[in-house]
Amino acid sequence: MGPLISCDDQPVTSSPQPPNDHTDPTDHTGHDHSRHGASPEPAHGASHGHSHSHSHGPAAPVSKHLRKVIAAVLIPFTAAVFVGMIVLWPGGAPDHKRTGVGFDRQTQQGQVVSVERVDCKSVNAAQVPTGDPSTPPGQAATTGDCKKARIKVGTGPDQGREFVEIIQPGAPRQLAIDQGVVVAYAPDAPHDLQYSVIDVNRKLPLALLAGIFALAVVVVGRMRGLFALIALAVSFSVLTLFILPAILQGSNPLLVGVIGASAIMLIALYMCHGLTARTSVAVLGTLVSLLLIGLLGSVFIGWAFLSGNTDDNTGLIHGLYPQIDMSGLLLAGVIIGSLGVLDDVTVTQTSAVWELHQADPSMGPRALYRAAIRIGRDHIASVVNTLVLAYAGAALPLLLLFSIANSSVGSVANSELVAEEIVRTLVGSIGLVASVPVTTALAALVVSADRTGAPVPAAAAGPIRGGRGRRRKR
Repeated sequence: MGPLISCDDQPVTSSPQPPNDHTDPTDHTGHDHSRHGASPEPAHGASHGHSHSHSHGPAAPVSKHLRKVIAAVLIPFTAAVFVGMIVLWPGGAPDHKRTGVGFDRQTQQGQVVSVERVDCKSVNAAQVPTGDPSTPPGQAATTGDCKKARIKVGTGPDQGREFVEIIQPGAPRQLAIDQGVVVAYAPDAPHDLQYSVIDVNRKLPLALLAGIFALAVVVVGRMRGLFALIALAVSFSVLTLFILPAILQGSNPLLVGVIGASAIMLIALYMCHGLTARTSVAVLGTLVSLLLIGLLGSVFIGWAFLSGNTDDNTGLIHGLYPQIDMSGLLLAGVIIGSLGVLDDVTVTQTSAVWELHQADPSMGPRALYRAAIRIGRDHIASVVNTLVLAYAGAALPLLLLFSIANSSVGSVANSELVAEEIVRTLVGSIGLVASVPVTTALAALVVSADRTGAPVPAAAAGPIRGGRGRRRKR
């Protein structure tokens, strides 16, 4: 028995029939009874000639042949991804001499031993910026009480050493006794100035928050939530052990980003959703969308002359590793940043198509696509808005600076800092929008490609005639 040949796999009718008339070659489950050799009895006797007492178990959504076709596409792609990881595997980040600037400083852990109030003038606290040009250099711009904190170094070769930190009244970071801090070490500085506090130790609250998150995911998601956490850990490992060190070693950032993002996609999707045809369709939809994002990103980053070197951090990276292609690094960031939202969209759309098929197995690919794309349109509206607001929230301090300067919208958008975020947001959003019809179409074709009905009694023979006035073709 071959596959059904029908445009939408819907029954062809010429006149309305009573509810109990079973002469329609497709019943409510979408099975073509004429293909099983149902007896050509008249409409009024059909209910006696064929009983619907048999049960319909969950049929495989795709045929064995179609699963082989999907495997033929994905297995070479998966092999290429992991071969690429092996070839480009960096073996760790390269060593370099620390500059002592920004994040590139030697740091140790410390603890506040004591805090006492002192007069700012008595400790020569004359470095408070006021923005007032009339304030003479070297003179305290404000008066009041400062804090004199004594810090003990807790790690490193100078463990147990103490130094003094002066906290001025207007400082954004105030210290308290027994508070953990991060201290920077400058070996070339004078002995009394070698250590300074650069941040506070937030490991405990961050670890507690991470524990609450993991517990919530496992309690609600159960085993699937546990696998999601494992996939998250694997994704982070790929990022820190492969993508970042490979870029620092001088590999092409775009190539590394594509291979790393593909590896994360394969591991995360199959680990969370199982090695099934449904997941494979989501992988294919994600892959097509990532290719589109990479193409558009490459075109518009080059066309807009975006260098990727726009702030102190990227400038430091370029200074330490001048061989890194910063525009390629920007494009790799666009691809990796879009991947997480793409996974959500493609998995949701694929699941929607599968659920619609289970609810009404008689729906053909066109009907499935039309129904699922309506769900996708709602998803597009919310996801694009989420992506734009996420980028806007991250760039809020920058936007405030432009607002303070009374810059026009055109001037703000034209600056490289904002133009990068615009290109990042719009390219990612285009990929998200495209992923909905692409994934929905793939899922609709796959889920309806090969559906077989349950067997019927052997006594039934020949195609159904009468009642409907038409006969299903083989």
